[in-house]
Amino acid sequence: MFVNRERELDALETRYASDQAEMFVLYGRRRVGKTELLRTFCQDKRHVFFVADLGSEATQLAAFSRVIGRQLVSPTADIAFPSWDATFDFLAEAARTERLVVVVDEFSYLAQTKPAFPSILQRLWDTQLQATRLMLILCGSYVGLMERDVLAYRAPLYGRRTGQWLLTPLTFAQIGPFLPTYALADRLPAYAILGGTPAYLAQFDPRRSLADNILATILSPQGYLYDEARFLLLQEVRDPRSYFAVLEALAMGCTRPNEIAQKAGLGTGAAAMPALKTLIGLRLVERRVPATERQPHKSRQGLYHISDPYFRFWFRFVHPHRSALEEGRAPAVLDQFIRPQLDLFTGPIFEAICREHVWQMDLPFTPQRVGGWWDRRTEIDVVAVNDTEQALLVGECKWSTKPVGTNILDDLKGKLPRLLPRGDWQQITYALFSRSGFTPALQARAETESVRLVELESLGQSAQANGGMQAGASRCASRQG
Repeated sequence: MFVNRERELDALETRYASDQAEMFVLYGRRRVGKTELLRTFCQDKRHVFFVADLGSEATQLAAFSRVIGRQLVSPTADIAFPSWDATFDFLAEAARTERLVVVVDEFSYLAQTKPAFPSILQRLWDTQLQATRLMLILCGSYVGLMERDVLAYRAPLYGRRTGQWLLTPLTFAQIGPFLPTYALADRLPAYAILGGTPAYLAQFDPRRSLADNILATILSPQGYLYDEARFLLLQEVRDPRSYFAVLEALAMGCTRPNEIAQKAGLGTGAAAMPALKTLIGLRLVERRVPATERQPHKSRQGLYHISDPYFRFWFRFVHPHRSALEEGRAPAVLDQFIRPQLDLFTGPIFEAICREHVWQMDLPFTPQRVGGWWDRRTEIDVVAVNDTEQALLVGECKWSTKPVGTNILDDLKGKLPRLLPRGDWQQITYALFSRSGFTPALQARAETESVRLVELESLGQSAQANGGMQAGASRCASRQG
């Protein structure tokens, strides 16, 4: 199902239309829709589409040769190139006078099998490929490896790529086509469970209730998503035990390295850091700092969270109850553990969606950073900062079935002395985000006190009009020298 990837498709089409040699890097975590995007792009074009695996170099070369023969020569052709040089010599000649798209999917597998392959490709690009009409697309799922081995300054291919795009999961406002019959109040918990990963969203049947879909696709041992988290980790890491322990600790609410390590049985916080760094590279975990921190990488207030909603749900509700689920007690797990906690579980995702929405709001300043804020005694859900203009937005989010009242605004204003001890902000904007609307008294105060009131319907529409969130969004780089 190809949904809401028009911007990405347009970026590829723009490169294709240049009719020059192009090396485009498309990367993003597994199941996010990279292959579907590339297949859609290649449909009406002369192309070669090769998917690498973890086989030996010889089997990879043989498989690539067969694909080239069958897609460029004839469906029954059986070509065997003796080397990578011979393979790309053939492709260079095929693209000498006519546009040709060559997709190498799972490029990181090929680079692992043949560590010298990026250097070989660099040499071939410099000596002959860049003088052809070839559009070479390198696609990979291990984000950290792609950034290190393809995009980084010291990587052999640095300076050769003509474009890049980090394909991120869909935003909340973009998932409507997957669940068209769901009201927004049901669609958001579904997003909190599955995130914006198209392959996961496609598993939910919009004709079924949220509870029925959870039972059928996640809690049932036969369901597609029952073991997906475990399978993905086994594909990406060598020794999964410490990663499982760290993710389970994070899912239970541990956020600091020491408490994560203790909960995971790893000893000190330093022992948890290798797993945390790898999980960050896989885009499964993120380190958050208060939005007011001007140098986030140096902040001592960093907290770790599971960034992928499905992994967060799986380690919170599936992994701890696998024995009961294997015994066929899925309805009991749903009723006893998931239903009572679902609103509480959804709350942080609602806050994240609200923070994304801030990028789309018409504010009196342009945010430089958007996030949350906290110290030892206080938390503020949404904070947007512009240091240059000394401007600030502060907001609270309420995933509640009751309308938000004036007490929430008063509480928010009461937190400001801790956030602004020096009073060095020239303009402050207030915002309240609500699942269930606002009381008349708050609406009246909002008009006189210039408070932004944002309802759920606005959150379900904003990103569609703007092509997704600004912070951490998919991005395309221009041609580089």
